Amino acid sequence: MSTTERAKVAVATVFVLNGLAFASWVSRVPAIRDGLDLTPGQVGLLLLCLSAGTVVALPLSGAVVSRIGPARTILLTCLLAAGGLSVMAAGLAATAIPVVGVGMLVYGMGTSAWDVAMNVEGADVERQLDRTLMPRFHAGFSAGTVMGALLGAGCAHFDIGLPAQLVGTAVVVLAAVPVAVRSFTPVEIEDPDAERSPSVLTAWREPRTLMIGLVVLAFALCEGIANDWVALALVDGYDAGESLAAAGFAVFVTAMTLGRIFGGAVVERLGRVATLRITGVLVALGVAGVVWSPGLPGALAAAALWGVGASLGFPLGMSAAADDERRSAGRVAVVSSIGYTAFLGGPPLVGLLADSLGVRRAIVVAAIAGLAGALVARATAPQRVATVPSSRGDDHAHAVPGRDG
Repeated sequence: MSTTERAKVAVATVFVLNGLAFASWVSRVPAIRDGLDLTPGQVGLLLLCLSAGTVVALPLSGAVVSRIGPARTILLTCLLAAGGLSVMAAGLAATAIPVVGVGMLVYGMGTSAWDVAMNVEGADVERQLDRTLMPRFHAGFSAGTVMGALLGAGCAHFDIGLPAQLVGTAVVVLAAVPVAVRSFTPVEIEDPDAERSPSVLTAWREPRTLMIGLVVLAFALCEGIANDWVALALVDGYDAGESLAAAGFAVFVTAMTLGRIFGGAVVERLGRVATLRITGVLVALGVAGVVWSPGLPGALAAAALWGVGASLGFPLGMSAAADDERRSAGRVAVVSSIGYTAFLGGPPLVGLLADSLGVRRAIVVAAIAGLAGALVARATAPQRVATVPSSRGDDHAHAVPGRDG
């Protein structure tokens, strides 16, 4: 197996572990609510601590990845993520809401910077192999969330406390991530005489990068609202038990996983833009089914449709941001920063709406986001990075617009 093929497996593994860590606690949000005796609005404010952590870390992540490389960045950030899970476990065991909030903050810082680093490495592997791989890497994340959701459902069924589950997840992350990143592609030593890569601040002034960020923001809302609220929507709207609600979340993430596994072929056939327009409409249809289904079976089927629709927005946005290898770290960081604001505004928005409308009706916000993502999908049209000779006789790469949908 070549070095790049080994790196592909390693990147997929890191995506799986990131998803596992996330879903291990998200699938049991009802247990957090009940254990801390919170209203839906208070749940939204608590989840805001997670979002605050991501907002703090994301603007810095591009510079960190550029300086020390994806592998070292992931090593450091997995320590933060595992530490955050452990602090959350301690807070839940002590019924201390502020401690749980601090744990979510630390976890959010770790997992968001980890996210940027693994996307930069994934885009690099995708370019080297010249294949559409980002949806499959994100399928690895979704597969990890399926594992985490099933773990949460099993622990809920067998009355295993969430604190013990979170500590166990942290141990798995700390044991597996350092092994995986050893196979990442080597970090090249930067030539001091070479032209410096543009800074992250430069990426914040690029209209295309900002528009891609809006696409990712819209689809991140579609995904994030489901992550945070679909289990509670099934409990409150259809009287599902906690274990069945966690299984319903597993239906959503399983559908996302399948969408990402098979989505690469769809993208290669239809292009990024057309694919995102179709999936945005699927999100709207799926959310409508969850909200207005006459019974739980229909709601579960609609959750699957929602999952397929939400599956490709984030990975295709990352691929679009990384079209130019030399600028990928900064652009991915900017797009991720914009996208993750969905997790900042989404939870409290849905929580506040849920206090007056109920969770089941409040999640209509996700349908609006899906349609918005479809409307701005044109920004992800590929840029072909062309290499042209300069007047000095050497080669320089620059991006030119590509054709898509």
